[in-house]
Amino acid sequence: MENLRSRLKFGSKVEDVKLRRRKSQLYSRQEESPLNIGVLSVTVFCAVFRLINCLLVQTSFVPDEYWQSLELYAIVILSCYNLNTVTYGYLTWEWKAGIRGFSYPLLFAFLYKILQFISYDSVQLLIWLPRILQSLLASFADVKFFFLLQTLENQDVARWTFFCHMCSWFTWFCCTRTLTNSMEATITTLALSYFPLPGSKTHSSKKYLALVALAVIIRPTAVIVWFPLLLYHFWQEDNKLRLITHHYIPTGTLAVVTSTAIDCFFYEKWTPVQFNFLKFNILHGVADFYGSHPWHWYLTQGFAVVIGPHLPLFLHGCMLAFKRYKILLAAVVWTIAVYSVLPHKEFRFIYPVLPFCMVFCGISLAHLKSWRRPAAAVLLSANLIPALYTGLIHQRGTLDVMNHLQPLCDVGNVSTTRPQPDVFFLMPCHSTPFYSHIHCPIKMRFLECPPDLGEEAYVDEAERFYEEPLLWFRTSFPYKSSLPTHLIMFDVLEKEISVFLEGNNFVRAAKIFHTHFPEGRVGGSIFIYERH
Repeated sequence: MENLRSRLKFGSKVEDVKLRRRKSQLYSRQEESPLNIGVLSVTVFCAVFRLINCLLVQTSFVPDEYWQSLELYAIVILSCYNLNTVTYGYLTWEWKAGIRGFSYPLLFAFLYKILQFISYDSVQLLIWLPRILQSLLASFADVKFFFLLQTLENQDVARWTFFCHMCSWFTWFCCTRTLTNSMEATITTLALSYFPLPGSKTHSSKKYLALVALAVIIRPTAVIVWFPLLLYHFWQEDNKLRLITHHYIPTGTLAVVTSTAIDCFFYEKWTPVQFNFLKFNILHGVADFYGSHPWHWYLTQGFAVVIGPHLPLFLHGCMLAFKRYKILLAAVVWTIAVYSVLPHKEFRFIYPVLPFCMVFCGISLAHLKSWRRPAAAVLLSANLIPALYTGLIHQRGTLDVMNHLQPLCDVGNVSTTRPQPDVFFLMPCHSTPFYSHIHCPIKMRFLECPPDLGEEAYVDEAERFYEEPLLWFRTSFPYKSSLPTHLIMFDVLEKEISVFLEGNNFVRAAKIFHTHFPEGRVGGSIFIYERH
């Protein structure tokens, strides 16, 4: 008792007791906070990384990255926001049929209007500014993904998973492009950071449902990815009625009303875009017009290409973490299965589930212990080659040719003895961007190819041209005075129309590299012919 009293006396000099620090992961996870990892450093790294990513992607992928975004910004947005006041340019059939929404273009429209207001709307800024904004949004999604991983796994697994995510060649290739698929993938990653995954400490039903609704507004097929996740949330929720009445219904209703109001305002009529999108592409099968693949294409080709060198790690990670992250794996399998049923297939359609796959890849890489650094080096090298090749070399000609045509704006604006520029693209339709990469009202045309919307014996203009090019020239240009001043074509077409070119004094003015892998009507080089 005396010893106890002596220890309790105030002011007594006793040695401080040092408690042993527990090394259990249970305690360490509670003490670690994402804020301690360095929010600023991760944010700066991701922003710089994605901006470099943006600058090193100088090739074309699919026409939609221009014709469903930049072309609308340059034409409609700059024409007083009214489809009926467009003075130059071209709106694809999707906008005329009302299956594209204006919500996505409006995300970038304010940039164009600011540039226009300060009279600094140069063509290069109009091309690059939307992509830079897309890059910054992608970097923000990267940051949120990293800190989500910090709450789900220990720091070692989180960092290796983040490494897998950042070195993915397909993410590098797609995430900075002005595609609705890229925005869908970005928003899906952001929504995942608020989804009630097992172990997540950042769960917020309001935030993730709002982001899911935004993804569906921008691209209605986003509902495919999120359908199993929404069912999972509903199944796990204790108060299911409250989830429906306080979250699902209000968020969905607000999203539908807002997007419909925006679309009706710009279309100037009742236009349910999401319904039209499903009606044309699913019920009427209009998407099949642009090509179809066998049902197993995603299983035998598509998924392997998208996930790339990560595939062995993904398969290994699925075996290691199947029980813990079975809902993410279910979402991947479900998405691939649904898209496999649809005849029209593209790599970019399954891009939004790629971050889900990276969770399994990171767990696999961290599990390799002493082999993980050599494996990471191999993974980085294997992704670096396709990332740089597809970003800098493959299919760059269709963008480079627009740089060659930009000086024609000066000819059109200055009164000279030279004829006003008249450019015709003799290529598969929508092969190149259009006025978004020229930004002046010179005359330009291309071979049109709207899908068959019910007409009998329908054949699009591009198909008629390729069937009999010389006959098409005779009927389309009966007089020499109606001939264009410039013709743009792939090299595979030159020999077939050489008689027409020589007979009408067309001279090759430029040859531009496009790809090392020509296919069908798409050649390895692009020729610019000028009439003298």
